Amino acid sequence: MKYAFINGIILDGIEDMEPVKGKAILVKEDKIEDILSENDVPNDYEKIDLNGSYIMPGLINMHVHLAGNGKPQKKQRDNTKLVNLLFSNPITAAIAHSMVKNYAKLELLSGVTTIRTVGGLKDLDTRVRDEIRQGKVIGPRIIAANEGISVPHGHMAGSVAIVANNIDEAIAQVDKLQQQGGDLVKLMITGGVLDAKEKGTPGEMKMSPDMIRAVCDYAHKKGYIVAAHVESPEGVKEALRNGVDAIEHGAMPDEEMITLFKEKKAFLTTTISPALPYALFDRSVSNASEVEQYNGNVVFEGIIECSKAALANGIPVALGNDVGCPWISQYDFWRELVYFTKYVGVSNKFALHTATCINAKLAGLSEVTGTIEKGKAADMIVTKEDPLKDLRALRNVSMVMSQGRLIRQPSFKRKQIVDQELDKFL
Repeated sequence: MKYAFINGIILDGIEDMEPVKGKAILVKEDKIEDILSENDVPNDYEKIDLNGSYIMPGLINMHVHLAGNGKPQKKQRDNTKLVNLLFSNPITAAIAHSMVKNYAKLELLSGVTTIRTVGGLKDLDTRVRDEIRQGKVIGPRIIAANEGISVPHGHMAGSVAIVANNIDEAIAQVDKLQQQGGDLVKLMITGGVLDAKEKGTPGEMKMSPDMIRAVCDYAHKKGYIVAAHVESPEGVKEALRNGVDAIEHGAMPDEEMITLFKEKKAFLTTTISPALPYALFDRSVSNASEVEQYNGNVVFEGIIECSKAALANGIPVALGNDVGCPWISQYDFWRELVYFTKYVGVSNKFALHTATCINAKLAGLSEVTGTIEKGKAADMIVTKEDPLKDLRALRNVSMVMSQGRLIRQPSFKRKQIVDQELDKFL
């Protein structure tokens, strides 16, 4: 198809982006063919009149677990038991595959045109990625890690991460990922809010420095970058010392941590969304224990301060929302941009720039997507209101284009209780 988007206001995604009027965006097949005066649109293009709406690059969510729906929980589930049940027979395994496909589609319908998965069920993330590439199903571009690598009693062990009992088993998982066609390696180095049994102990070290080093060295030889779940200062430092390229979440920073980030040329993926309900909700709503709420606040403040310190020191920061955690739905990535401005203190413009251009660069896709630019992939979204004035404009996208495929008036069902409680913190 050949489309010409006219009568819109272009936000191109670059750092100093300013609204541009009077220009048409030409799309041919899956690429942005040109950006030119509306008076120069060729006759053989289907004109799409945006009626003064805003058109911008599709959002890029850098921290996704496609297996989760974000449903609030009254108590912790036995995720390992659930995963074993799902893959106990071909019928339930097919249901799991369909579920992951549907969640990927939901990301796209909400305006996210690229996702980076960092822990999933078996090889479903790469399988769905390939089905989307082949045009068999609708969904975003996927950068997939498949299962993460954890340790006995480690974070997400047995659910969206395999259990490595020793270094050889951990390295074998990298080979397995390569056979599956995975795109990056994910380590679960520390625990998290729900793993901690006492106040002040979220993010306890679970994976040994020797295992971290061995996996990073092997993964790098295979051409992979390594991302790691870390939620304590000790965890961040050990991850950086031993070769991790991308710190997921972060923790309360100090001078040593910042120096390590710089020396190792690593980046931070900020994820404010999952900690917020544990830290800020009334416990009658979150169903968190007193310990979980206390530790949730430790992680929440650590992530925010780590993000602030990274930006102040020129360390690259990506945005993801750890979708799949309780209260974090596949369609709510826009909230992470709002929290980035509210708690870290960046501008709306910088938040949008981060969720598009910077995320594309840190995902290794800067030549492909992330800005509205001639030759880039036709990954774009349309909103009626200006997100530079109010990021809540991203809550309802009126049009999504993913690699040239146009979805008009995307719609999906929202969880009323999630909106009701999370909207209090916008």
